Amino acid sequence: MTIGGIIDVVQGTRVLLRSGVADPTRPDQAVRSLLAVRRYGPFAGAVSHAAARYGDAPAIVDERGALSFRQLDGISNALARGLRADGVGPGDVIAALCRDHRGLVLTMMAANKLGARLVLMNTGFAKPQFADVAARERVSVVMMDAEFADLLSAIPAEVPRILTWVDGASPGIKGAKTIDQLIAGRAITGLPAPPKPGGMVLLTSGTTGTPKGAPRDRINPLHSAQLLDRIPLPSRAVCCVAAPLFHGTGLATFTLALALGNTIVLQRRFDPEATLRAVAEHRAHTLIVVPTMLQRIVELAPDVRAQHDTSSVRIIFAAGSALSPDLCRRTAAIFGDVLYNLYGSTEVAVATVATPQELRQAPGTVGRPPVGCRVALYDESRQPITEPGRTGTVFVGSALSFSGYTDGRTKEIMDGLLCTGDLGHVDANGLWFIDGRADDMIVSGGENVFPLEVENLLADRDDVLDAAVIGVDDPEFGQRLRAYIVPAPAAERDAEDIKAYVKANLARYKVPRDIVFVTELPHNATGKLVRARLAELSGDQH
Repeated sequence: MTIGGIIDVVQGTRVLLRSGVADPTRPDQAVRSLLAVRRYGPFAGAVSHAAARYGDAPAIVDERGALSFRQLDGISNALARGLRADGVGPGDVIAALCRDHRGLVLTMMAANKLGARLVLMNTGFAKPQFADVAARERVSVVMMDAEFADLLSAIPAEVPRILTWVDGASPGIKGAKTIDQLIAGRAITGLPAPPKPGGMVLLTSGTTGTPKGAPRDRINPLHSAQLLDRIPLPSRAVCCVAAPLFHGTGLATFTLALALGNTIVLQRRFDPEATLRAVAEHRAHTLIVVPTMLQRIVELAPDVRAQHDTSSVRIIFAAGSALSPDLCRRTAAIFGDVLYNLYGSTEVAVATVATPQELRQAPGTVGRPPVGCRVALYDESRQPITEPGRTGTVFVGSALSFSGYTDGRTKEIMDGLLCTGDLGHVDANGLWFIDGRADDMIVSGGENVFPLEVENLLADRDDVLDAAVIGVDDPEFGQRLRAYIVPAPAAERDAEDIKAYVKANLARYKVPRDIVFVTELPHNATGKLVRARLAELSGDQH
């Protein structure tokens, strides 16, 4: 290990002790917890650790009620035994196609305890995506909610199906067992550790094609330290996780909050008012969202928001896509200085985190790197960029960075750092900003335009609900800018006023030539804009 690596471990350990994840007065307990994570994996290990410390305290709450840490641990033991009796064991691949509820949590834990590999499927998949990912990852069994039955024809009939959630709107699937049937009558006592951890596969967002698989064969405790170094998640509090658990943001914070003894409130479907209702009912300290969820919450009418007491909220943690300066300001105006903005990716995990104070100072910033993480900029010739304000390609390195996709592909590496594919810059105060994806950059008349800059400006207008900018072919300039705008309710559709507004605030070559008014923009299940589908939209063009 390098000197830098040793320093990272020491600093990370201090963070974990300070946070309460590890009890400084019980080093034996801390060692047992670490061994549980190494033997079983992050989910089973976190709950085993929490069950020993917090026992009958509520661990998760969903539509079916609450389960304690001890119940989660025991029921997942029973489910693992039921799966093993059906032939699932070490090295098998379990695909979880579930919304956020106890069935998914138990599936993740049982996979860990069996030493099976876990693939978290996106609930927004169409049939071709589901088929491609299932074939590539060599899925052995699908554990799924009944509502996704239409996707089953995409995979071989001999692949077993097990239902994790069935309700009146989604009848059962002929021949498929339920997890309740697998659990019934099974012992809840502990299981021996598998020969080796099965690991898991996180899927990329797939905004440009079939999602790639990023394996996580081992979980480094430094991951927890990186989050806790910049976000003061408490122990024994209530955390509402609105972000989907198949996404890295929801998954990482869910696992860490469980290890801290938090009660996790889960919802199968996101609804902005229902989320505020859950926050008020459970007196939640922390709310985990993706930016589009936060946008929908702040857009609720003031009288609707006022019906729900959210004064208990001390942390709103957003990640997964760009957080606009306007949304930062509006969130602070409604909830106070409680917003944290994480920048990272499926491949690199955590890169930077912005605190409420940094977002107040520079709305839209992604903050600074946490302990154990290096972030650097390189120009097109791959020379380091050190001066403030200059844009370059963002590279990230930490103990969490992946070693390659499951299909054998990898990403560019410079000086031990992984290329994110994002463009960004650092200001004079050392705060990081993301300017957009390198492959989204528009070249118009020889000038580089980052769509995000124009989109953030448009989002500042009261008459704009959502906006996206792309480049379209132009015989004179190579590309010209086209803006797709979702107008606010009852707003006047004045394209010329919008163009004049951009011209007054940005360089002339950044002014959209075309304005297209649409009812909504295409977003995937984690809230990311799918730019490739913008050209398919039909609307009122000016």
